Amino acid sequence: MPSTDAFSSYHPLVNFLYFALVLLLSMFLLHPASLLISLSCAVAYQTCLKGRRAVRFQLLFLLPLALMAAVLNPVFNHKGATLLAYLPSGNPLTLESILYGAAAAVMLAAVITWFSCYTEVMTSDKFIYLFGRIIPALSLVLSMTLRFVPRFKAQLRTVSEVQRCIGRDVSSGGALQRLKNAVTILSILLTWALENAIETADSMKSRGYGLPGRTAFSIYRLDGRDRAALFWLCLCGFYLFCGWAAGGFYWRYYPTLRGAALSPFPVSFQLAYLALCLTPVILNRREDQKWTRLQSNI
Repeated sequence: MPSTDAFSSYHPLVNFLYFALVLLLSMFLLHPASLLISLSCAVAYQTCLKGRRAVRFQLLFLLPLALMAAVLNPVFNHKGATLLAYLPSGNPLTLESILYGAAAAVMLAAVITWFSCYTEVMTSDKFIYLFGRIIPALSLVLSMTLRFVPRFKAQLRTVSEVQRCIGRDVSSGGALQRLKNAVTILSILLTWALENAIETADSMKSRGYGLPGRTAFSIYRLDGRDRAALFWLCLCGFYLFCGWAAGGFYWRYYPTLRGAALSPFPVSFQLAYLALCLTPVILNRREDQKWTRLQSNI
């Protein structure tokens, strides 16, 4: 079972700022070291959040998707100066296109993994707390959208189990019967989704959501721990964006491979990026050690 996540207990502003930084940097930093740091830290944090479910997600979904992205790029992209061979279509296969495809696959896997962590930490109440007064309608729509996939999966399991009990699941009968059962399950899920959306909209409207002067109860308070975390995130973000602007993360794949020279400043930028991405894992590890010490003193 996954342990309790310490980072999730921080203020929503801390959680949102962290994910905004790591997602933005993961999408725009194409340096090989930065990509490996982002993916490894995202996998480590996802494992802290989900335990074995994270490993199953990475093997069954993320790995095939990344491999497909890595293979497709050299097929359609033929840029690069280092010629390795010719494809059956007659187009050249270059080293740069292969490496760029691998980099794009790692970037895609990292971003998807970070978004998976985001949905676990940034719950709908946190998102509405941050943006409910600024953009009430949009924040509600985004919150419902982010919650839709996990709720849809949970409802799918429930409906499938019920249909299996009466012998009408997708594994019962012949091919035509299984298709009919799958269509029935899909129809049930779509009906549930539409009814749930209408009920949610009516409920929020009856409670005066979005009206001027409406107050809202909140359990979130910005304490000293949250301020220290905000200072750390702002410090890391400022340093990393300065390094980005100064070319410390520079790396190109076409027409030849070239990047920032290996010197103390680029290395310090990568170390700062590693420290930023590992922040939740470090916090979880520190909380585990604190809990172990408290148990040993009993």
